[in-house]
Amino acid sequence: MKFADPKNDLAFKKIFGDENHKNILISFLNAVLDFRDEKSIVSVSLANPYQVPRIPELKETILDIKATNRSGENFIVEMQKKDLGDFTKRSLYYTSKAYVEQLPSGKDYTVLKKVYFIGILNFNIFENEKYISRHLIINQETNKQDLSDFEFTFIELPKFTTKLEKLTSILDKWIYFIKNASDLKMVPEQYEKIEEFKEAFTIATQTSWGKKELEVYDYIMLKEFDELNALKTAERKGMKKGLEKGLEKGLEKGREEGIEKGMEKGMEKRNIEIAITAIANNLDDATISLLTGLSIKEIAELRFS
Repeated sequence: MKFADPKNDLAFKKIFGDENHKNILISFLNAVLDFRDEKSIVSVSLANPYQVPRIPELKETILDIKATNRSGENFIVEMQKKDLGDFTKRSLYYTSKAYVEQLPSGKDYTVLKKVYFIGILNFNIFENEKYISRHLIINQETNKQDLSDFEFTFIELPKFTTKLEKLTSILDKWIYFIKNASDLKMVPEQYEKIEEFKEAFTIATQTSWGKKELEVYDYIMLKEFDELNALKTAERKGMKKGLEKGLEKGLEKGREEGIEKGMEKGMEKRNIEIAITAIANNLDDATISLLTGLSIKEIAELRFS
């Protein structure tokens, strides 16, 4: 059984943004926001339900999830795989935009409802040790949340290290699913008795996907590797330029050799890291060799190491 990677934009939207499986999103939101009892979300309306985007439009398409509950509160959920250096500002922008868009012309401000932003990041941005952090607007003097219409929750996946056999809470199970589903060969027993998880794994099973969905999924994944390859090329050019500048300043021959060896070692390490990531995402050996320059034999050794 092959499960899609929920960190892939399309897979994430397909799993958590399906109009016919809103119970999955409800379970996830209640777990992340720690909503219980009377505060629990029991129903949501999706502002942008899942549909397969066209590949030419993907550059302009943001595959996030927007929903509202029965009280009119708004929820934005976004998966971000790459650290572009501006995610906190981006979250502030989308949250404030969603807040302002609630106010039609001629209405008063009392109609405005709370906006929750949930960012799931495949990288770290904060110094805290916990993988999940909640950010509120707090009165510095009283420590009270007097301005309560904005709340931000960030989930930093690299900080989540709980093993499968140690999962206890619904939240931990959702984060483990998002981070590791594509590495699993079958539905773990920890998930079998909870309907929302069973549905999530069913949706993630790629054998049931349509041709267009698979094409977009693969396009997004390959696009990410193209960006990695472009970064690698830029790094190589930057290193070469630095070496040339050093040569112009009259570096000794021994230092020149040291720099070249350092470059080769660094590039080799980078190629191996990219290859390991590509193997984890089920790319074939020929594609990995094209991306990294490694031989088929070297890639095979990495697969079975």
